[in-house]
Amino acid sequence: MEIKDRVAIITGGGGGIGSATARKWIAEGARAVVVADYDEEAASSVASELGCVGVRLDVTDEKAIGQLVEETESTLGPVDIFFSNAGAGAQGGVEASNEAWQSQWELHVMSHVYAARAVLPSMTARGDGYLIHTASAAGLLAAVGSAPYSVTKAACIKLAETLAINHADDGIKVSVLCPQGVNTAMAPKQLGDGGTDGIVEAEYVAEVITEAVREERFLILSHPEVQTYVERKAGDPDRWLKGMRRLRRRSFDLLEGA
Repeated sequence: MEIKDRVAIITGGGGGIGSATARKWIAEGARAVVVADYDEEAASSVASELGCVGVRLDVTDEKAIGQLVEETESTLGPVDIFFSNAGAGAQGGVEASNEAWQSQWELHVMSHVYAARAVLPSMTARGDGYLIHTASAAGLLAAVGSAPYSVTKAACIKLAETLAINHADDGIKVSVLCPQGVNTAMAPKQLGDGGTDGIVEAEYVAEVITEAVREERFLILSHPEVQTYVERKAGDPDRWLKGMRRLRRRSFDLLEGA
């Protein structure tokens, strides 16, 4: 799908990957981009810069997402692309609070469910539309010390797969973004623990996303090394787990020495 002349909604659009993608898509000739973010000031700032629409949105509120889609369609036209990008980190394992687990579930899984419910009827009726979900390389692999994040990002990927299977015959395209470290507010604080293959800029990720949408490619990787890790994991899960345990121990050693 080409971005030119398309109407897009981007959640988490007030900064990082979201705002970089908004800039890229405006430059690509999108007919309209709606920048949505929980931080209304951030959304308004990006919208003012780009001359597009900026709104406050809590992506865990299904009614609010539905209203945003309805308002967009009534004022700007049918939504061609819904980039469900909002997310946040969480630390801990099974000992993390129920509130932390539920919050991550709502943010990383149900927000994508709500977005799909809101746009699929119109997209299916037209036989055309694109859903993009931001997951993480942690969803394909794992993030040491962050079970709620890893588990819910994995569920996000599975949801995207399900949508891609169930709605391809309706003309719906689906992609899932699985980055490692990106220079945003969520960037890893340490590089030496091996948890990422380097920090890339959000503008680069926006380029990768746009090219993937053009090619209608399901898996979007800003760090190509992740593909190799996924293949190694699938080929020998026990060896991969041993490697992750070593990474965990090394991470703890670095933290203790800090």
